[in-house]
Amino acid sequence: MGMWLAILILVLGAVAAGTLYMVYALGRFSLVKKASGGKAWLSRLISFGMIAAGFVLFSLVLTPINAIIVFLHLIIFWLLFGLIMRLVKRISKKTFRINLQGWLAIVSCAVYLSVAYYLCVNVWVTHYDLKTDKPVGSIHAVMFADSHVGSTFDGEGFEKLMERVNKEKPDIVLLAGDFVDDGTTKDDMVKSCEALGKVDAKYGVWYCCGNHDKGYYGSSRGFSAQELLDNLTENGVHVLEDDYEIVDGRFCIVGRADKSFEDRKPIGKLLEDIDDDKYIIVMDHQPADYDAESKTKADLVVSGHTHGGQLFPMTHFGLFMSVNDRTYGYEQRNGTDFLVTSGISDWELVFKTGTKSEYVVIDIGEDN
Repeated sequence: MGMWLAILILVLGAVAAGTLYMVYALGRFSLVKKASGGKAWLSRLISFGMIAAGFVLFSLVLTPINAIIVFLHLIIFWLLFGLIMRLVKRISKKTFRINLQGWLAIVSCAVYLSVAYYLCVNVWVTHYDLKTDKPVGSIHAVMFADSHVGSTFDGEGFEKLMERVNKEKPDIVLLAGDFVDDGTTKDDMVKSCEALGKVDAKYGVWYCCGNHDKGYYGSSRGFSAQELLDNLTENGVHVLEDDYEIVDGRFCIVGRADKSFEDRKPIGKLLEDIDDDKYIIVMDHQPADYDAESKTKADLVVSGHTHGGQLFPMTHFGLFMSVNDRTYGYEQRNGTDFLVTSGISDWELVFKTGTKSEYVVIDIGEDN
């Protein structure tokens, strides 16, 4: 909580300082100069009005949080091109009649965030091939996390994504948490659960809870955590919370309670009764217990939560603050494979920079 409060204060401070900077920066446009008649106070008032109007517009089209993201990126690009233009002027000894800094900042920011929006609302496929010396045969799995239904797609959009997953012809589907959040409507939750029930996977769909699934703020979204779990179960989804099941006598699926739940079992305790010869897949929403998990008999740990770092240069902020053990991708520790996905959607934000939305296809086979 302390970290998020610090981030909030930092963001609000940046917005306040950026507003003051942009009030002066926008006053350099000839249109503002003409409209103000050379009066400094009127120029600042017009500039502030432009900022306020832009913020309201993006808040209505997107959300206030996304409007803040747009504004902060615009400031960054304005400052960047300010430095570039200073260097250009010093080298060329030329003075430009138009506000080149401003126009370059606006155009570059628009292009940059348009690409970021595209990377967020579209979903790619990432493939991994893993080998094991355990007698598991072969497993063709699809794993995804962080659908946050209602953020970048509704229940019908989620259903279309599950149709894509069906085309992968998976043996098993793993949903590693944050299926829904506080912004999800009950109707979208029900439709999404029904979509999971239509997935044609030989060994079914398996789910573990994320930090958003059970809801914050008194579950104001219109359905309870129990209603979510009931709908998942009614649609044939295997719900695992600090529990496991042996599948086909060959491998084991383990679902951990989320790290945010204080009473979750230690991973060693959770796995102690599982036979060593079984290939063990652990679903743990937050990639934050690698040290303990790598010392157990777990073969593969899959996670989400980080959204791939979300926004550059914050991509590795979680690692720097020791909040997560990994932000994205694959690594192996002490013989245990770890995978973190960037998720098929996002919480609140509709931009991804330095990463993209995805689901993961994992082919597991014996190392002959």
